[in-house]
Amino acid sequence: MASPFARNLAIDIGTANTVIYQSKKGIVLDQPSVVCVDTKTGNILSVGHEARGMVGRTPEHIVSIRPLIDGVVADFEIAQKMLHEFLAMVGVRKFVSKPIIVVAVPPLITSVEHRAIKDAAYAAGAKKVYIMEEPMAAAIGAGLPIQEPVGSMIVDIGGGTTDVAVISLGGVVTSRSVRIGGDSIDHSIVNYIKNSYNLLIGERTAEELKMAIGSAIRSSGESAARIRGRDLVSGLPKDLMVTPQEIRDAIEDQIFKIISAIKATLDETPPDLVSDLSRHGMVLAGGGALLNGLAERLMNETGMPVRIADDPLYCVVAGAGRCVENIELLQQVLAVESR
Repeated sequence: MASPFARNLAIDIGTANTVIYQSKKGIVLDQPSVVCVDTKTGNILSVGHEARGMVGRTPEHIVSIRPLIDGVVADFEIAQKMLHEFLAMVGVRKFVSKPIIVVAVPPLITSVEHRAIKDAAYAAGAKKVYIMEEPMAAAIGAGLPIQEPVGSMIVDIGGGTTDVAVISLGGVVTSRSVRIGGDSIDHSIVNYIKNSYNLLIGERTAEELKMAIGSAIRSSGESAARIRGRDLVSGLPKDLMVTPQEIRDAIEDQIFKIISAIKATLDETPPDLVSDLSRHGMVLAGGGALLNGLAERLMNETGMPVRIADDPLYCVVAGAGRCVENIELLQQVLAVESR
């Protein structure tokens, strides 16, 4: 077991949000993965919620950067600085003993990106850094029996990627990652409104529209929603009523790609494990799991039982948190890098 005196940490560095879990305490930080930088000086002006609030409201020399895009580290230096700032927020430098840190990362990132994240954690004061992939962390956080000789399937739909994995005996048997997530779904809505109505809306408006009337399958009692954007012809503000069917049409291609990734993973899964999955089904995690009707759509498409994890937004950090509190027990799912 991890030392009860060490304030060990688990970190979920997501495309949309970074969440930090402290052993024996729970979630201590949940901030957008956004950094505001002054391009004249190179200095970081703000991170997290404050930086997100500045998006679209800054002079030219101040830019908002998302260091992770589509599940990969797009800016190494900014990603390191962001992680350093977040760790400072939870007082890593003030800890009497240096913490052990477990970092959950998307499967698509490279070994070089692994190293950049580890270096950032060490520079912030970590004693030892463990790296684990998000699908495994999500499966643990969702309470799946990952160490038993039975197949478990997790579908983690995050901001930048959708990760599908079949797990048995503490290891990933087969998996698939696609760069489809909440961000690409929002972009699809922005493009649909732009192409259909010559109306430009922001990504935040698209996200609100998705949450309000977005769905993967038709349901009863649907109603339209009003949005406001900039008319591309006149340049003036304009209101528009949008129906749920239009949003379904806008995001259908993204949903289809998620379904295809799930079917491709099942196609590569050994028959005995497929038999397990046909009984136990799959579990949805990540913010995308909350899309209305998605579980029902996947059930119809695959013929398997589908359920949403109890706390889908925090499955990854909860799973990494269990690891940081049970290092020896879960050693087989971690990759250690010590200095």
